[in-house]
Amino acid sequence: MLVFVIPLKSAKVSNSWERVTQLFERCIKSVCNQTSPNFHVIVVCHEKPKIEFTHSHITYLTVDFSPPNETNPVAKGDTDKGRKILKGLIYAQQFSPTHTMAIDADDCVSKKLAQFIQQHPDSDGWVINKGYKYQEGSKYVYIKRRNFYKMCGSCNIIRYDLNYLPESAEYNRGYGYYRYYIDHGKVRDILENKGKAIKSLPFPGAVYILDTGENLFDNSKRLKFNIFNRKLLNQSVKDEFGLYNLQQSQNICQV
Repeated sequence: MLVFVIPLKSAKVSNSWERVTQLFERCIKSVCNQTSPNFHVIVVCHEKPKIEFTHSHITYLTVDFSPPNETNPVAKGDTDKGRKILKGLIYAQQFSPTHTMAIDADDCVSKKLAQFIQQHPDSDGWVINKGYKYQEGSKYVYIKRRNFYKMCGSCNIIRYDLNYLPESAEYNRGYGYYRYYIDHGKVRDILENKGKAIKSLPFPGAVYILDTGENLFDNSKRLKFNIFNRKLLNQSVKDEFGLYNLQQSQNICQV
């Protein structure tokens, strides 16, 4: 079984909780659109978002540790993300996962992931080397042909034991304690140094959503797109990744 872990930022540190909720709802719909029922989703949050979408494979895990404060908000936010991923990974044990995948709460993923993992239960894992970039409202997606995992946090599918979870997890530590769960671009090299060479996923696995106004890091510099990597956001892409325009969806709901 593949267990997805989604760390959701707190309403107290969001620029717009409404926007965060919209992005998250699209993300969770995408994750739950798997072609195989052999998956579960753990959402780790301070406040449970109010969305209409429900699914029997979702667990909301609320935490009581303090959200980030305004002093060095990026570092604090990163640590908060690491705490939540660790919390979710430990909680995932009860579902007996073969693999886990951390998902940023605004990204979308391929509906083929759970089925693929089900077919390779003993593999050490995969990195998403190839994926898509998308700017909200665009008619296009842009293929990132390599090193997608160095750009987007929704990128590592790891055999459960290779998460190297601490025997007694602590949630009041600093950034360094959670680094393995945060530094997504370094996981492949870390595992390779341990003799666990995880592979590249053989298909585009995720869509990196850019410039939402709620990204932990400013990724607007990654909006420079190569026209030769451009692909129309057609129905096939929408169906596989559950990707839809939030503004259009909001307008439809208001009609």
